[in-house]
Amino acid sequence: MKISTLVFLALAILSAISVEDACTPPTPSPDISSIITKDLFEEMLKHRDDESCAGKGFYTYDAFIAAARSFNGFGTTGDDDTRKRELAAFFAHTSYRTSGGGQESEDGEYAWGYCIVREPGNHPPTCCTSPDWPCAPYKSYHARGPLQLKHNHNYGKTGKGIGVDLINNPDLVETDPIISFKTAIWFWMTAQDNKPSPHDVMVGKWTPSDEDVSAGRLQGFGVVTNIFNSWACGKGPNEGVDDPIGFYKRHSDILGVGYGENIDCYCQKPYA
Repeated sequence: MKISTLVFLALAILSAISVEDACTPPTPSPDISSIITKDLFEEMLKHRDDESCAGKGFYTYDAFIAAARSFNGFGTTGDDDTRKRELAAFFAHTSYRTSGGGQESEDGEYAWGYCIVREPGNHPPTCCTSPDWPCAPYKSYHARGPLQLKHNHNYGKTGKGIGVDLINNPDLVETDPIISFKTAIWFWMTAQDNKPSPHDVMVGKWTPSDEDVSAGRLQGFGVVTNIFNSWACGKGPNEGVDDPIGFYKRHSDILGVGYGENIDCYCQKPYA
């Protein structure tokens, strides 16, 4: 066979391969709904719509999925176990902050997350505490939503992050469930001051510095608690650490994933 013929055949084969590659659709990114199905959502937050819950009917599955899909990487980073642990951790801290149960509650206190939408009380404080985000007249920045967003500076920077004017429209966090979920997920995905983002911690993108290591802050759920509840860390067992762990274990069990290492912050130096 002539060399020219061999060259022609080789080029033909390469051309066919290139066409095949060009016509092969890319592997789709995993969707969060493949981990958090509607049935799992209902099981994790099974009492949120009870008559005794002030937030009955507000936190819906569809609103969560719509909000989650607005954040690249949330619940979709890493292998299945990594994704599940991140979501168990997210729902642990949001459930802790919106809990409506107690030790004697049906199915135990850790089955009662997402009962609360807004800070209890007829006249909650306005929480206008920062000059960096001037408050709108007659508006209150009390705690609302899955992470109980509070204070005008948090409304300001979170609103900027999700593209919604929450300084002038803070009530949206308790009237629009998609926006409400977005505020919590934005905080989850965003590093704050000297703290890493909870997302980076749970998916392994955060590497502890020498200072972190000396402070006992190592990879695991305990650092996430230190991010949100630094006041509770370094004090041994207490409800500010133990209750998030209780929710985390419950959600992890439902999702069928192990807890990982370093799940408490009993001996961690708190973030300043």
